[in-house]
Amino acid sequence: MTRRLQVLLDDDELAEIQELARRRRQTTAAWVRDALRRARDSSAYPEAGPKLRAIREAVAHAYPAGDIDEMLAEVERGYRIPEGREDGGIDPR
Repeated sequence: MTRRLQVLLDDDELAEIQELARRRRQTTAAWVRDALRRARDSSAYPEAGPKLRAIREAVAHAYPAGDIDEMLAEVERGYRIPEGREDGGIDPR
């Protein structure tokens, strides 16, 4: 079963769509249907199941983590540029 959909467009926008359809040797209606299908297909999201399984597996493990204050201090030290170094403090080793 097919159904009719009415869409109101500004004159300029309709003229542009008609020109795009003409270039593809399509009717305006066929061009609009194709554009809507492409938009629908590109907005499809993958299923959440695989991501949720991966997250559940990850939280089931005990990963080593340092003391938060030590880790933050290390991060801060990494932001500082030692005097006399123009390379941003990055050790090339």
